[in-house]
Amino acid sequence: MRLLRQLGRRRMRTTLTILGITIGIWALVVFSAMANKIGALVDGGSAYYEGKIQVSDAANFAVGVGTSPMSMAVAEAIRVGRDGGLPVQVSHVKAAGRPNWGKVARALGLIDAARAEGLDVAADVYPYTASSTTLRTLLPDWALEGGVDAMIARLADAEVRARIRKELETPGTGQGLLDRIGWENVMVSYCARRKDAEGKRLSEIGAARGMDPLDAALELIVDEGGKAYMILFQLDEADLRRALVHPHVMIGSDGSALAPYGPLGEGKPHPRSYGTFPRVLGEYAREQRVLSLPQAVHKMTGMPARRLRLKDRGVIRAGARADLVVFDARRIADVATYQDPHRYPAGIEHVLVNGRFVIKHGEHTGSLPGRVLTPP
Repeated sequence: MRLLRQLGRRRMRTTLTILGITIGIWALVVFSAMANKIGALVDGGSAYYEGKIQVSDAANFAVGVGTSPMSMAVAEAIRVGRDGGLPVQVSHVKAAGRPNWGKVARALGLIDAARAEGLDVAADVYPYTASSTTLRTLLPDWALEGGVDAMIARLADAEVRARIRKELETPGTGQGLLDRIGWENVMVSYCARRKDAEGKRLSEIGAARGMDPLDAALELIVDEGGKAYMILFQLDEADLRRALVHPHVMIGSDGSALAPYGPLGEGKPHPRSYGTFPRVLGEYAREQRVLSLPQAVHKMTGMPARRLRLKDRGVIRAGARADLVVFDARRIADVATYQDPHRYPAGIEHVLVNGRFVIKHGEHTGSLPGRVLTPP
């Protein structure tokens, strides 16, 4: 927070460009304190971050009683944006866990209400019913305090492990994910050391090692130094479709730049890094007809480009940058799966970046014309 304030003040004296502030409000125990700090940070936003975007990650949230913390996070992001005079982007909007399915409609309603009062609020979504993050986020918030080394030292204590078990296995604690999904819906996606665990559910790993899934998870967290990753099968298809068709929700992968070779081809990462945009075009536009093809294309090109104030990107017109994807609308499809994620999509013939072929007839040309983009 102190660094961001310093950057904001420096912005007034130099030409430093700050595109936006990314905020993750997902734990009830820190929600109020974080919201107050964020509000103080962007207070007088026209002076510190004029015209920039506040990106609020409201996707990961703890279960509350009587209300949805996801809605609380969205409402708080909107309040901070309103008070600071900032646009707000709600990132990968979703409701995690069966008890929360259907609550995306409430979050979208808050966005609609904010826009009706003249605020600049939008959101994005990826087209999958599974999310992904580090395995250690299964733990209660207090177990993560002090960083990875402190967490690992803490997990060596039998009493700490017993406390973690009690909190995760007691419904309604609001601390863990188990109230909402279950061990069978948690798949280990990356381990540097324990490659035997990749692609397996925690319920499977525990059974194979003769221990319960929680002990298997804790063992993995320690063995991997807190750097193991997981995929959580916890989202609702109806929520996803509802977000996809909303006029102010664009498409974003929440993924990484990967390749099926070398260090970037390790593990079994979420297939969204390879398949997000082809999946929208093939599955949701062509097959399910949730969106028209022009709508789908706009939500992944012109709409996010305009959101980021990139005036010469995301559109095809004279004078604009020639960032083009030539695809076969009849064949385009995502082929990456959770068990075999490192697979490029089908149906993409050519890709041009800044007017130069990067993919031609389905093959990489070796050209690297990309540039870091900054808003005007």
